[in-house]
Amino acid sequence: MTDSTSPSGKRERLVSSAAALFHHQGVQRTTLAEVATDANVPLGNVYYYFRTKDDLVAAVIGSMEGQFRAMLRDCERKATPAARLKALAYAWVEMRELLVNYGCPVGTLNSELGKNVEGSGRQAAGILRLLLDWAEDQFRRISKKEASDHAVSLIGGLQGAALLTNALRDPNIMTTQVRRLDRWIDSLP
Repeated sequence: MTDSTSPSGKRERLVSSAAALFHHQGVQRTTLAEVATDANVPLGNVYYYFRTKDDLVAAVIGSMEGQFRAMLRDCERKATPAARLKALAYAWVEMRELLVNYGCPVGTLNSELGKNVEGSGRQAAGILRLLLDWAEDQFRRISKKEASDHAVSLIGGLQGAALLTNALRDPNIMTTQVRRLDRWIDSLP
């Protein structure tokens, strides 16, 4: 465990605070001063770790990618590809209250940064690509037919349900849609 007073502890706190603030209020609306205050780090120290806000955004995306990779590793512990895909889907059910309040962390980040096709938008899209590629591999293990299309259907279904869960402030939407995806996965040849 990292000491929170060490340089790396401060950096980790800044990234963690920025990730939460970006998710809760958006990248554009979040200032470096707010991140520093939330992380309990003097504002001048922010610039020691991140020269620009874009550098901080890149660090948050990298951290988020690490979290999603860890989630996929947890899914890999399941015995079958179908069980792995279902575990991924049910991860969204587990965060349904967060979805109600703020939307999907990766979905909202991509929605905001997606207009920047070169820099941070491309990097954020990499997290969705990671999920799609992983799901495609699992679907390919079930059936070689339409694995890529199935992956898009699954991740698109999760992201769409997350959007509706947030917009309508109804956690049952996520639960219902994941159960539907669960049955769909079982129906594949």
